[in-house]
Amino acid sequence: MKNPSAKNIKTIKIIYWISTLLVALFELIGALYMNSEAAIEGMHHLMLPDWFRWEVSIGHLIGGILLIVPIPKRIKEWVYVAFAIDFISACIAYSAIDGFGANAISPLIILALLIISYICYHKIIAGNSIKMNSDNLVKSFS
Repeated sequence: MKNPSAKNIKTIKIIYWISTLLVALFELIGALYMNSEAAIEGMHHLMLPDWFRWEVSIGHLIGGILLIVPIPKRIKEWVYVAFAIDFISACIAYSAIDGFGANAISPLIILALLIISYICYHKIIAGNSIKMNSDNLVKSFS
């Protein structure tokens, strides 16, 4: 992966925050409606048990928060993995029941935003490590 220049890092951070906040908002807002009639009917339509709705919604709530707060890199990686599995599974579930249509495409759109966020996250980390290394180099010569 190429290391971003200082000029591009601001753009990368903007793209990161927009994509990350859109994914987090999608997850957090969805989790708030876990007990709504639409959520209950949606899970029954997919032939999933009621307990699974709670499990997924609690996971979305926790993951949505962890996606936007500063946490260790390893935990952040697992949040990205969990959401990727979730979105791919949602696409498969909708495709199996309804065929590949709008319901199956919407998780893939959110997955694309998640991938953009993930790529930008790693570019920001790479940019920060370059800055830290150059700061340490300057300090060693002073």
